[in-house]
Amino acid sequence: MSTLQRWLRTWRMRNLHDPSQAFLFDPPPDDQIICLDLETTGLDPSKAEILSIGAVPVCGERIVLSRSLCLLVKPEWGIDPETIKIHGLRPKDVENGLPVEEAIRCLTRYIGSRPLMGYFLEFDLAMLDKYLQPMAGIRLPNPRIEVSGLYYDHKIDQSMATHNIDLSFEAICRDLDIPLHDPHDALGDAIMTAMMYIRLNFSGPPKRRSQGWI
Repeated sequence: MSTLQRWLRTWRMRNLHDPSQAFLFDPPPDDQIICLDLETTGLDPSKAEILSIGAVPVCGERIVLSRSLCLLVKPEWGIDPETIKIHGLRPKDVENGLPVEEAIRCLTRYIGSRPLMGYFLEFDLAMLDKYLQPMAGIRLPNPRIEVSGLYYDHKIDQSMATHNIDLSFEAICRDLDIPLHDPHDALGDAIMTAMMYIRLNFSGPPKRRSQGWI
């Protein structure tokens, strides 16, 4: 952990006003990562609401599907019909979903202090922090890994090219020979992202294995 990371960790601990979330600062278990994805009502974190949360643990080179998490969340302001064709969730699909605060508490208990990984993870964390910060006084302090950054480094290592690298989810899956199933399903996307991580970190020559921490 760098000096800046230690400073941020200490600063966040001082701002924590919900003791029930103190476990987020526990030492993380070795060799475990949580791969995370959200489906939302939009792409602006200041306006969008969470509709579903998918997460799956990665332990070493294994994706532990038996310990995956899938939560539906009931939005407060409804769903724009135009977005249903993207995430596939209709109002009746989420009418019995959890209130968002309860879903956030379920998720933080699930992830604990383990590092988080995702595709376009910055957006997902912005959505989660929007709800966690008023509840607990902090943003998620977990270390994080952006899988598109891992893929970019992998392509640079392969070709030394710095342009024309397609970082779309579909292109990365296609290039890494990962089957593309039900895109924009939170748990499905989390599992495919975990497969990208495994392929990028454990399939190449050891000298190219990157950790990709951000």
